Amino acid sequence: MKTRIIILLGVLIPAGLFFLVTGFWVWHTLHTPVKVDDKEIIFVIEPGQHLKQIAENLKSSGLIPNVLVFRAYARYQKAATRIQAGEHRLFTPASPAQILDQLLKARIKLYRLTVPEGLDMAETASVVAKTGMCEPDLFLALCRDPDVLADLGIPSHTMEGFLFPETYFFPKTITCRQIIEKMVTTFFSVYTPEWEKKADDLGFTLKEIVTLASMIEKEAGVASEQPLISSVFHNRLKKGMRLQSDPTVIYGDTTFEGRIRTRHLQRKTEYNTYQMHGLPKGPIANPGAKAIEAALFPAESDFLFFVSKNDKTHYFSKTLAEHNRAVRKYQINQ
Repeated sequence: MKTRIIILLGVLIPAGLFFLVTGFWVWHTLHTPVKVDDKEIIFVIEPGQHLKQIAENLKSSGLIPNVLVFRAYARYQKAATRIQAGEHRLFTPASPAQILDQLLKARIKLYRLTVPEGLDMAETASVVAKTGMCEPDLFLALCRDPDVLADLGIPSHTMEGFLFPETYFFPKTITCRQIIEKMVTTFFSVYTPEWEKKADDLGFTLKEIVTLASMIEKEAGVASEQPLISSVFHNRLKKGMRLQSDPTVIYGDTTFEGRIRTRHLQRKTEYNTYQMHGLPKGPIANPGAKAIEAALFPAESDFLFFVSKNDKTHYFSKTLAEHNRAVRKYQINQ
């Protein structure tokens, strides 16, 4: 009996010692920094990368000493599917356990994308392309894709007017579609239920209000004039007058270069408000919140005309005779 106990102890003591030593080694591996210098490191995780590849890349970057230990610890922490793609900002010195914690906190490097008010779809695509996030051709193709339009609830034939102008911050791994989705969801977050009700009260659809707002955005040189410009368009619509907005002519004429000529005004397109009554086919740019608000809440006025004073402001007139005098003063005689 004693012999059996001695044999059993002879087996259990080395095994226990092995597990004790192994446990200590694992603990030491997880809690000892590999890089001891104080610095920030950008570590890239591509979309769809699995934990194994992430761990191997961490090891090759000198951030962890052992792939298997890191993977086992990540699974123990139920972190395998919680690590986001992107350019992670990691700070050393840090142990493998701290590296995992930093990855889960997702301090992802973001890139600024500023889209000004009044850019059209093509101009917006060019701005996005300069960040290197999306090629302009793909951006425009998605903006015209019927399936994408339907998925995002766009009541128009393109995204024009619904790519909300704003400053955005995106990770490098963002896709073209995700950029567009963010712009559209931002638009719908700005276009409140109160504004939707106001549009209904005015007898306008969402697309019509955005179209009108885009014209106001393009016409106004200063934001303070937007409600007055809106009042002119509203007044003309009520009287059945053509809107005669130069930016609509430019948008609908692919031959336009530099300056509007008589031939441009006479060319019939789905956007030329000199040749058609009512609003053009759709928005001609992407308006900001102030322009949309102006379209919904025009100033009270009897103005039917306005002409540029060449200083970003306009002269507003109630009669054609007064307007013609202003045109001679500010345009012809300049």
